[in-house]
Amino acid sequence: MENLEGLLKQAPDLIVTYGLKTLFAIIIFFVGKYFAGVAQKLVRKLLNSRKVDPTVVSFVANLAWAVVFVFAVIATLGQIGVQTASLVAVIGAAGLAIGLALQGSLSNFASGVLMVLFRPCRVGDYIEAAGIAGTVDEITIFSTKLRTPDNKVIVAPNSSIMNGTITNYSAMDSRRIDLVIGVSYSADIALTKKVLTDILDNNQYVLKDPAYTVGLSELASSSINFVVRPWVKTSDYWTARFQLLEQIKNALDAADIGIPFPQMDIHVKELPLSK
Repeated sequence: MENLEGLLKQAPDLIVTYGLKTLFAIIIFFVGKYFAGVAQKLVRKLLNSRKVDPTVVSFVANLAWAVVFVFAVIATLGQIGVQTASLVAVIGAAGLAIGLALQGSLSNFASGVLMVLFRPCRVGDYIEAAGIAGTVDEITIFSTKLRTPDNKVIVAPNSSIMNGTITNYSAMDSRRIDLVIGVSYSADIALTKKVLTDILDNNQYVLKDPAYTVGLSELASSSINFVVRPWVKTSDYWTARFQLLEQIKNALDAADIGIPFPQMDIHVKELPLSK
């Protein structure tokens, strides 16, 4: 009874003491979370003002948020009485187990660091990697966000992108359009070549340097195939491709040069009637 009475007497003091600690811990957590967001914005603004590559800006800003948030969590635990020094020691002792449990996340983090350092792709580049394709919107510490041409958002782990082949369609300033144009065997080869070169000479998107290529590449089963390979700015690739195909079709029709299509000839042979 005496112990119970003693606890009841101490209850108001305990409630005040631990209640205030819990309140301060909550305040520390949310204030720390707020400052993590502030740090992220400040780092992003500072790096943007120095015109740092957007890929690096995104990664470092997210990393700054994570660092400040971790410190906020540690401060919160210390406020409620958890011995943070002991906690760090325990985490260090259990580092191997934690590493094995989080090996996927650690691999994604390491891959994110490699992507920022070696820059196989940057924000704004159109890439194909890990079986997906799209424009890089953001590279975070664990994942990469891609936006597809039809405006879908794909979030891929950094490790899956770095561990495979990356095709970057935006890395160079210019790209070559590869077209194969088939014409009829009755077509005049010199006239056909002239029609194709005239189109390239007068197209606004075709670059003068590097020079384009137009040549007879194949005597196919039902057509004579010309390769048409102009160079254009990377940003003009699809616009130029669509326009060139339309212009080539109209020009060949105007020159009365036939474009064959697959067809099959059937010969019916009459057999003698059996007696």
